[in-house]
Amino acid sequence: MEKVRIENIKKIFRLKKNQQVSNNGVLSNELLVLNGVDLKVKTGEFLVIVGPSGSGKSVLLDVIAGLAKPTSGEVYHDDKKVDGPNLKTSYVFQQYALFPWRTALSNIEFGLETRGVPEGERRRTGRELLSLFGLSGFEDRFPYQLSGGMQQRVAIARSLATNPDLLLMDEPFAALDAQTRETLQDQLLKIWDQKRTTVVFVTHGIEEAVFLADRVVVMTARPGKIKQIIEIDLARPRSEDIRSSVQFAANKEKVWSVLKEEVNKAQRESEYVAGFSR
Repeated sequence: MEKVRIENIKKIFRLKKNQQVSNNGVLSNELLVLNGVDLKVKTGEFLVIVGPSGSGKSVLLDVIAGLAKPTSGEVYHDDKKVDGPNLKTSYVFQQYALFPWRTALSNIEFGLETRGVPEGERRRTGRELLSLFGLSGFEDRFPYQLSGGMQQRVAIARSLATNPDLLLMDEPFAALDAQTRETLQDQLLKIWDQKRTTVVFVTHGIEEAVFLADRVVVMTARPGKIKQIIEIDLARPRSEDIRSSVQFAANKEKVWSVLKEEVNKAQRESEYVAGFSR
């Protein structure tokens, strides 16, 4: 079954009069970010999107979430057209985006509070999620009292508290050190194995994509569209040990072999624009 259906999405940003950008070598004051994206996300799958910088990955997430309107094309969530934010969808951003005046527990409770969930039930859910993420005992800590990894765990827990049926994640571990990033990837998969929430996850990291994904979507250099969808043939549940396997390395190579041409294209385009501006 399909959770999300994306049909021929195009997104154009109009720049100020004195600004120009290269679209396939042609300078224009319109920035074509997405150009005909078609994609189906299966119910309960962990889908990861990779692509060079500027390929529109984050913009596509915003469109799926209903936070940005496409210039043309449609997005459907459970066969209903997306025309704005949806209470069934949660979004985890790169920045931790926690309320600084709320404790860890109170941050997690926020979405439930806005939905009128009784206090006792909110507390129970919040404490369960803190425990799942290894944060028992930190209920009363404010964000400034938590490390970056802890803050992001709270942000993810807050997104899961309302039991969404679609979780969008935009490079949520990008700002973390390598050890913390791998730990959180492992924790996220363990929780996903229990809940089987449909996840669409954006990353620049090929290793992260392969470790997490059922399928990896490779996007082209801007203007972004889907170049190829790669099935990841690694058994679940997955543990840290799989990273050193021959099969893991083969899947990484499979993704990189498709992605590297687009990374090179994006680099050449940026060099062209830099040369023109000088």
